[in-house]
Amino acid sequence: MEPKASGGCVFCDIAQGVVPASLVFANEHVLAFLSLEQPNPYKVLIIPREHVATIYDLTDEQAAHIFQAAVRIVRVIRRVSGNEGLNVVQSNGILGQQDIFHVHVHLVPRVAGDTELGRIVLDWDNTPRPRKELDRLATDLRLLLQSPSE
Repeated sequence: MEPKASGGCVFCDIAQGVVPASLVFANEHVLAFLSLEQPNPYKVLIIPREHVATIYDLTDEQAAHIFQAAVRIVRVIRRVSGNEGLNVVQSNGILGQQDIFHVHVHLVPRVAGDTELGRIVLDWDNTPRPRKELDRLATDLRLLLQSPSE
């Protein structure tokens, strides 16, 4: 049976496999994927598999699963990129540029010389990475996350 679109929530559609994403990490609780809309090659979004509107609506267990995934992923990103400056940012709702709220966490590597997180998160002027490149990078990160050292 084919997955059905959720009726508007792009994150639910990604979680259901309706919208493809460059997956970095997936388990029964969360999905993590590279952002298609940002030029930063290591910007990862983490979402709970079930629809949760805001961070305030997360159960302690859901929050723990998101943060555990974030910690594992940032360790791998640091190892492959040498980037020590990773920001973890929660976003949802209007400020998260969503019509339908679905809580998500951004892992945003800082770029040398950047002092304002907003410049990185909201930098829409740069050209996004090609999907093929993100898929290749996501595969590399996924394999590293499966290695016994993580």
